[in-house]
Amino acid sequence: MALAHTLGFPRIGRATELKAALAAFRDGELDEAGLRNVGRELRAAHWQAQTEAGIELLPVGDFAWQDAVLTHSLTFGVIPAQGGKPTLQTLFAMAQEGSAAQWFDTEHHYLVPEFSVDQQFELSWEQLFEEVDEALALGHPVKPVLIGPLTYLWLGKLKGEHAGFDKLDLLERLLPVYGQIFQRLAAQGVEWVQIDEPILVLDLPQAWKNAFERAYNLLQREPLKKLIATYFGGLEDNLGLAASLPLDGLHVDLVSAPRQYQSVLDRLPSYKVLSLGLVSGGNGWDYDLQSALDVLRHAHERLGERLWVASSCSSLQGLEDAPDGSQAAAAQKCVEVALLARAINQPDAPDVLAALAGIERRACA
Repeated sequence: MALAHTLGFPRIGRATELKAALAAFRDGELDEAGLRNVGRELRAAHWQAQTEAGIELLPVGDFAWQDAVLTHSLTFGVIPAQGGKPTLQTLFAMAQEGSAAQWFDTEHHYLVPEFSVDQQFELSWEQLFEEVDEALALGHPVKPVLIGPLTYLWLGKLKGEHAGFDKLDLLERLLPVYGQIFQRLAAQGVEWVQIDEPILVLDLPQAWKNAFERAYNLLQREPLKKLIATYFGGLEDNLGLAASLPLDGLHVDLVSAPRQYQSVLDRLPSYKVLSLGLVSGGNGWDYDLQSALDVLRHAHERLGERLWVASSCSSLQGLEDAPDGSQAAAAQKCVEVALLARAINQPDAPDVLAALAGIERRACA
């Protein structure tokens, strides 16, 4: 059986409700309780939309008031000096005062984390755990999503000039917070967690490659099954590294880098799940249906129940900056992911055959 899942979903709503609520909050027309209620309603609607599309394992933690990197900074305590726990006002103040950068090759932007040489990390923001409780209360099977520790540090910068200090030196201070997060999620009843490490598609310095091995050998001791997600390119020289990390699954982007499929399959350990990103997480139709089905059938013969099907990357990053927020487009991509999984699980079902024919006609139009 192939499992259909998603890496992330646009957050702003079909009618850009989140943008309107944020504007009203900043103008003093909506209080914090009202803003948080809008967030809860949007998350519930988006989880339901993915479920109705046929997605079997839903991402949680892909929702952000500003951007996911900023959410992680609050979670890790990477915030300006202040007394007490951070609040939404803290988050919006950081967003206003900080510097933004482009999220890889997308139109999405994130607030750059700023680290000090004596930076300490602590679990200081409850948003992820609250959203997991929301999803579980609604009866959804969940897969929390985290930016991986190496990607998070890579995206950040040091405050000021610090000769001889490398931000990679902060890794050992950061990893215990990930351990605390995994323990909290396990206590909530979570089984799988998705760890996004898109920098694995980059040409990394050897020190960072070594750090991947060190970090994940430590994190394997923590609870939860862990899926590491790569996207925006192929693993190339990092394939051996990514395949050998002591994790339970690997996601690869076969839209940006379809030729890596056979190499990934050949290097994958026999116990690992392989998640194939065959539907574009961004705009447009970027894959051939027949080729996708051929890949899935071949993978299913080799992997059986260790085969997962997904979009290439999060639709949050690929679609959200489109003018209409692209929730409808993201929902359609969920339908396509689920249909590919069903084409493996129920290949002779009449509705599956009819739907595949319809998608093929649309792709050729």
